[in-house]
Amino acid sequence: MDFEKIFIPILYSLALVFGLLGNGLVLVVLIQKRRTWSVTDVFILNLSVADLLLLITLPLWAVDAAVGWNFSDGLCKLAGATFRVNFYCGIFLLACISLDRYFSVVHAVQMYSRRRPWLVHLSCLAVWIFCLLLSIPDWIHLQVSKDSRRGGKSECTPTYLPEWRLALRTLYHVLGFFLPAVVMLYCYTRILLRLQLGSQGAQKQRAVRVILVLVIAFFLSWTPYNIVLLADTIYTNQTGNSTTCGTTTLLDIAITVTSTWGYLHCCVNPVLYAFVGVKFRRHLLDLIKPLRHRLKRRADITSRKSSLMSVDTSQTSAF
Repeated sequence: MDFEKIFIPILYSLALVFGLLGNGLVLVVLIQKRRTWSVTDVFILNLSVADLLLLITLPLWAVDAAVGWNFSDGLCKLAGATFRVNFYCGIFLLACISLDRYFSVVHAVQMYSRRRPWLVHLSCLAVWIFCLLLSIPDWIHLQVSKDSRRGGKSECTPTYLPEWRLALRTLYHVLGFFLPAVVMLYCYTRILLRLQLGSQGAQKQRAVRVILVLVIAFFLSWTPYNIVLLADTIYTNQTGNSTTCGTTTLLDIAITVTSTWGYLHCCVNPVLYAFVGVKFRRHLLDLIKPLRHRLKRRADITSRKSSLMSVDTSQTSAF
């Protein structure tokens, strides 16, 4: 608890600042270039919105780690459900992008046509609605309670019955990780095999590279949390009420660390767009070009004024 009081608020504050700046910049770039949106751009827009929604809840979790949950049950449900929706949206949207790239590269079939741009927006809307439905248990069962193992500290936690806990954890593992993971691994295995043949253009290869990096980053961020959560599910189901304090505490610490690591994924995507995405980097440079010219002009004016002042000073000293 002493470690959480210091570590989590600092880490979440940094994540909030950099995440809001990065994802906000992504949204500005995409909105500026909305007339030339590709299918991937629409999905990336929704990914950024999901990340921003999660970032907004970080101050609540930072206060929770420092002094306990001093907010209402409603905010507890909202923050927990937002976490669930963000996670599901992230992996489902990446799975949709993977399927689109798979059909485009391997089978030369376009799932989404430029003549029907509404189709990709409809797919994103369906993902959001499905994720909101999956967050219903959090709206029902999350509430503020006191944990005796933490000195009576109030915290936002689910109060599931044992049967509900196992069923919801299983649903989370299957729908929220394993099934999309199998889909993405299959798609990119086939894509990489096709790209090795060298039959695809450079532009399509760059697009696949960007999405592949995003998928890898997502798995690096969220796989540890899912492994620990699976271990906690198995341990709790096998032992029932005979859990030991040491093992339970160790699992609690592991869940805290890995979920915090997962939260930081909100800050990673904008960095990946800037370093890997050639198109995004070009649009970003186009966006800041007027600002660069303006700053350069001000610097030139300042340097001229400094030069004139130095000349006047030298002439005055000569007299």
